[in-house]
Amino acid sequence: MKTVLISGASVAGLTLAHWLRRRGYAPTVVERAPALRPGGQALDVRGVALDVIDRMGLLAEARAVRTRMGGMTMLDGDGKEVWRSTEMTLSSGRLDSDDIELLRDDLTELLYGRTREGVEYLFGDSIATLDNDEDEDGEGEGGGGGAGVRVSFERAPARTFDLVIGADGLRSKVRQLAFGDEGCDDGRYLRPLGPHVAVFSTDNFVNLDNWQVWLDDGTATYCLYPVRDNSEIRATLGFRSEPPAYDHRDIEQQKALVAGGLGHLGGDTPQLLKGMWAASDFYFDAVAQVRMDHWSRGRCALVGDAGYSPSLLSGQGTSVALVGAYVLADELGKVLEGAGGGVGVGHRAAFARYEERLRPFVELNQELAIENSGSRAAEESIERAKNAISLDS
Repeated sequence: MKTVLISGASVAGLTLAHWLRRRGYAPTVVERAPALRPGGQALDVRGVALDVIDRMGLLAEARAVRTRMGGMTMLDGDGKEVWRSTEMTLSSGRLDSDDIELLRDDLTELLYGRTREGVEYLFGDSIATLDNDEDEDGEGEGGGGGAGVRVSFERAPARTFDLVIGADGLRSKVRQLAFGDEGCDDGRYLRPLGPHVAVFSTDNFVNLDNWQVWLDDGTATYCLYPVRDNSEIRATLGFRSEPPAYDHRDIEQQKALVAGGLGHLGGDTPQLLKGMWAASDFYFDAVAQVRMDHWSRGRCALVGDAGYSPSLLSGQGTSVALVGAYVLADELGKVLEGAGGGVGVGHRAAFARYEERLRPFVELNQELAIENSGSRAAEESIERAKNAISLDS
């Protein structure tokens, strides 16, 4: 059985592991965290991505754990109400839509449950080096390329895999190693869109009852919404600034940047920032897209945010990741079907077909993030983008 190493137990990585196993591969997932990462914001699953979830047999379960917002309130920078709606929220769109909003950790738990058996997991580890062993034309004798990709890990012994897929997010280690992305901070593929964002959980100190609250003064903003039967709040904070210099491993430094970017806001901001300093599931990064001419090199390829992040401003990152993982597994599955189990025969052709099928969908969804700077894309644009691909080629 042909082996595939997937870097990242992300939405894209878990989905890819499921479909590759179904198509006859032996997937291994390596994840830096010691277990599935907790916390995270609410995610939207829209359009054709719902079909991916449905084909996994998870649609009913996903709908059962969806958020149940009754509407939202918009506040100004001093915490005074500007407007409210019982028909939509800025995070999920129209409340009468068939699309699903659910928490990131709920979605990853569902996906992990589909892959817990039959997929090898290496938690608490990460890729250190890649030796992408392919001959000059990338196909090798009989179309098979070289012996595979020799991978060394931070902890586990080195191994060789037939293929390596980076599903490891905006600052992908696989992208850095296989494509030479200069550590990703000033890399050639990362396209910052201006804002920086933080996400964390805290107590429901404002007693929200299935209601979303936004505060925005034009330079900084945050969104609060209750989860877990209104027992806690997920907070998403954003601010614009020149690209700050910070250590991506230094959480306290990142929290200080957020406090500096939002400290001038009124309303419940002081108590919110107090909750941020105590949060154990804090996440911070630039709002950015990843734009690349190619998503594969030799026996390595990228999926989800690692290769084509549309950014959270698009509202489509999760859907694009789900669809991308399905299409990649579909094309790699055709390799095994057509080659009697020989992964080397045409794996680069499979990568090329993956890009050919997916790129128009990705580009249309990336445009959503920049269609209306600082505000949600038009509803008709979202409707068009979320359905702009067929799962059946």
